[in-house]
Amino acid sequence: MSDFEYILRTEKLCKSFGHLEVLTDVDLGVKMGEVICIIGPSGAGKSTYLRSLNQLETITSGKIYIKDELFLHREHNRTIHRIEPDRQKAMLLEMGMVFQSFNLFPHKTVLENVMIAQVLVRKKSSDAARRLAGEIINMVGLSDKLDAYPSKLSGGQQQRVAIARALAMEPELMLFDEPTSALDPELVGEVLAVMKKLASQGITMLVVTHEMGFAREAADRVIFMDQGRIAQQGTPQDIFQNPEGERLQQFLQSIL
Repeated sequence: MSDFEYILRTEKLCKSFGHLEVLTDVDLGVKMGEVICIIGPSGAGKSTYLRSLNQLETITSGKIYIKDELFLHREHNRTIHRIEPDRQKAMLLEMGMVFQSFNLFPHKTVLENVMIAQVLVRKKSSDAARRLAGEIINMVGLSDKLDAYPSKLSGGQQQRVAIARALAMEPELMLFDEPTSALDPELVGEVLAVMKKLASQGITMLVVTHEMGFAREAADRVIFMDQGRIAQQGTPQDIFQNPEGERLQQFLQSIL
């Protein structure tokens, strides 16, 4: 048993760009081993929420807790509390992130892409990094591509390398920001298959996705965001089979 209730929690998290309020009072807790899918229309604030968690966006106000420890508290664009820098860096390393774009180093092989952050950031030896990289690359089904460069890979293969790179940092929480949205339709399945495998292994995942089939099959909880707020949440059955609220019903009718 862990000695914390939530691996990640936000309280009244708000984010504005100028006068445009993108997130409003987002309260969400993620438990260890939970798979949460965030769905909703474009512009609902889903990706901004994910980017706020790992500090790619600076929140306007609210609190972020990691393992029940207050990580950041801001009010009116002013930081009230932030943990000291070394501790902050260590806590941020517990979050792995997979983006829409793959962001691989084009001049490095698949193996080198998955090794590099382990060596530079985690300070692992090359041998240890190579061993773990090999295991994870095998897990995502690319053991025959160790020496290939990104330009020789399909989009689905590149995204699987990006997932392997994030996993190689051994984070406790994986964030996925629409990981299949940049892929051709026939390549989506291979990436979702890897993500389902991770979910079945008990890896904690927070996933922004337009893939309703994945949300229905893999999620423990589905969050419906609309206009910067959590409009509804529940089990996949609650959301997809018994949707309440006109806005959720409209959204599902438009995409299913």
